Amino acid sequence: MRIDILTVLPEMIEGFFDCSIMARAKKKGLAEIVIHNIRDYTTDKHHRTDDYPFGGCAGMVMKIEPIDNLITKLKSERHYDEVIFTTPDGEQWNQKMANTMSMCENLIILCGHFKGIDYRIREHLITKEVSIGDYVLTGGELAAAVMADSLVRIIPGVISDEQSALSDSFQDNLLAPPVYTRPAEYKGWRVPDVLLSGHEAKIRDWEFQQSLERTKRLRPDLLEGDGI
Repeated sequence: MRIDILTVLPEMIEGFFDCSIMARAKKKGLAEIVIHNIRDYTTDKHHRTDDYPFGGCAGMVMKIEPIDNLITKLKSERHYDEVIFTTPDGEQWNQKMANTMSMCENLIILCGHFKGIDYRIREHLITKEVSIGDYVLTGGELAAAVMADSLVRIIPGVISDEQSALSDSFQDNLLAPPVYTRPAEYKGWRVPDVLLSGHEAKIRDWEFQQSLERTKRLRPDLLEGDGI
């Protein structure tokens, strides 16, 4: 998978992709993350990528020209499955969407900034608009990093124990069950006996029941319509 991230502040996220699972995915050749500075594609002599909005409202708006120049260049080099814009009013990012999009070959993620982007970009260049939550960030760079991480980690081969990724929260619309490690007892706080029993079927049933109970208590919205 290749992910091209378009931003006016590449330094915000460059280090993120050189650590942990993301770094391993790149080293294995399973993921390629390319960060582009939108300022490099403007004809403005001061490399400005924003301007005042028509209509006189407050804030600044990202200009159409440099973004169009960059996206056009990238599309001339390869086919992209989606051109994604990170925006608070986009479709909510979730595990189901990550699972689906992890099968894509090439993605562009445009990081929003300032008051927003010239709406013509959204009308003519963007294929998918995504939000990571109902709040506003300074820019879309953090959202792009979150999305890329959730995509790359479920690509087969990225995590050595693939069952670990498959048992994460939200994979089956359930939260993950509690997890424990050694020592089995600490300050009188004991690990549940079933996890020490070695009985695989009982352990799996306990984990499912714990996931179901935690989901009903903490995120009942995940179970709506599932008949569980």
